[in-house]
Amino acid sequence: MTTATNIFLGTGRRKTSTARVRLSEGTGKLTANGRSFESYFSHENFAKQAYAPLNTVELREKIDVTVNVAGGGVAGQAGAVAHGIARALQKLNPELRAALKKAGHITRDPREKERKKPGQPGARKRFQFSKR
Repeated sequence: MTTATNIFLGTGRRKTSTARVRLSEGTGKLTANGRSFESYFSHENFAKQAYAPLNTVELREKIDVTVNVAGGGVAGQAGAVAHGIARALQKLNPELRAALKKAGHITRDPREKERKKPGQPGARKRFQFSKR
């Protein structure tokens, strides 16, 4: 078994996505489900959103991130990864909490898809009303 440095875990969630994040000291290598962030997230904006907490605390080049992410779509997964990284960074150094909180990375975005109701075509939409 290899000798592991300190590993910090964090779980992030967004919409229906869940990300399990492992942080360790290293050279800034970012992997999601075995692929680099740039190749995993279809657009560069999603990759930037995913590692935004590292840029906020200026540890982008000093920490390796390994992520297992499942569920939802690309946008939800990027948000879940960012949330997980922020929570793991908080365990790494509790003093980073203030900066992460101010940037909005610690707060879990509670917005979810509203369920479809019976007798309607969608969550809020109604079938067309006919008087006669």
